[in-house]
Amino acid sequence: MTGPIPVRVERIPAGAVLDLGALTAHVVSDVIDALLDPASTELWDLLQQVANPPTQPEEGSTEPLDREELERQLVERASSRVPLYGPAVYRLADRLLEVARRHVPRPRGERGAA
Repeated sequence: MTGPIPVRVERIPAGAVLDLGALTAHVVSDVIDALLDPASTELWDLLQQVANPPTQPEEGSTEPLDREELERQLVERASSRVPLYGPAVYRLADRLLEVARRHVPRPRGERGAA
């Protein structure tokens, strides 16, 4: 994905929910790309080790560590930032403030308008 990722804001009784469905799709795409990268089969091999552990684990098996390592490497390669450009920044800020004013109680001792 090369363009901005939409962030939708929904009201809930105690605040807001951010819908980051487009970011989720982008992350899944990054993970698939990393696993299928023909230049490096390391992640694919690690996935296979995690998915098909030996039926009789060897003494001192590192299978949980393989899974943790796979997860760590995939997280490194997955997108985690949501770009917002120009007016989208203001729209998101305005929407969050609108939801906050209606539903989020202010902490005790806070004065003035937000």
